[in-house]
Amino acid sequence: MGQFNWSDSLNLLSRMTPRRAWNGIKVLSSYYVSKWTKKPIQWGYPVSISFEPTTSCNLRCPECPSGLRAFTRPTGMLKNDFFKQTIDQLYKDLFYLVFYFQGEPYLNPDFLEMVKYATKKKIYTATSTNAHYLTDENAKRTVESGLDRLIISIDGTTQDVYQQYRVGGKLEKVIKGAENIVKWKKELNSKKPFVIFQFLVVKQNEHQIEEVKALAEKIGVDDVWLKTAQVYDYENDPHQLIPTIEKYSRYKKNEEGVVQFKNKLENHCWRLWHATVISWDGLVVPCCFDKDATHKLGSLKDKSFKEVWQSDEYVKFRRDILQSRKNIDICANCSEGTTVWS
Repeated sequence: MGQFNWSDSLNLLSRMTPRRAWNGIKVLSSYYVSKWTKKPIQWGYPVSISFEPTTSCNLRCPECPSGLRAFTRPTGMLKNDFFKQTIDQLYKDLFYLVFYFQGEPYLNPDFLEMVKYATKKKIYTATSTNAHYLTDENAKRTVESGLDRLIISIDGTTQDVYQQYRVGGKLEKVIKGAENIVKWKKELNSKKPFVIFQFLVVKQNEHQIEEVKALAEKIGVDDVWLKTAQVYDYENDPHQLIPTIEKYSRYKKNEEGVVQFKNKLENHCWRLWHATVISWDGLVVPCCFDKDATHKLGSLKDKSFKEVWQSDEYVKFRRDILQSRKNIDICANCSEGTTVWS
């Protein structure tokens, strides 16, 4: 599991155009020049963006602002017209589009229409869901929408374990939703979406890693990703989430027994050059770790995306990353590179 897949990779590469390739080269070049010179130089536009369909969620996961209903920013639903206007500005350079930031995407009634629109623009599309709304009808519509990648969060193979993190969730709905997608892929003779079980490894479920792989194979899911869990108060770990298997933990104890973050947080970040996040109401924030949009780099309600991307606010944030990343709050728990292949 977690290995190279030819079908999905070829599908991804099929979205490449000469313009998108040239844009990617410019972005990558400017990142390395910035890294070497410690000056925030940006050429090109995002290769990847995350667009937030909604902040709403049906579950109450303990380390999630959506689940905790703990946002201080406005909450709501992404409007189809605003989405289309933004994609029209970006699609010629944009290669990869993630329909996710916070919330459950399928709660937005226009979600699959937006996927269709991005598909027509030949952008690779992905989303992450808790699968509770993958009814037979929605599964069929999902396959028909052209969605390329579907990440299904499944953090346990039995209800008692699953519900310890996915509070309020029903494992049987997750399994049925995955089965519905696999069925309609076969019915419609489609290789898409590439279906992934994402397993957030925590103390309560770490004994079920092999079981989730077996479950994925039984259903016909394409892959399993094992992901490390973000714990905000990791020094105290109030929900006892940090796994005992160190390989699957973002944290470790030092010689004094104090829990510390593993990542060294060097003064550079590829995400700030090649990707960005757009909230449902048009706020542009640096990455998916700014869950409450505290680092607002601009709003698409009063500026074009290109104006925001090249704004003084964005330049300053990139400069801060290059000079002292460890002092930026959203970087303190960064999981860059913490999906564990097994």
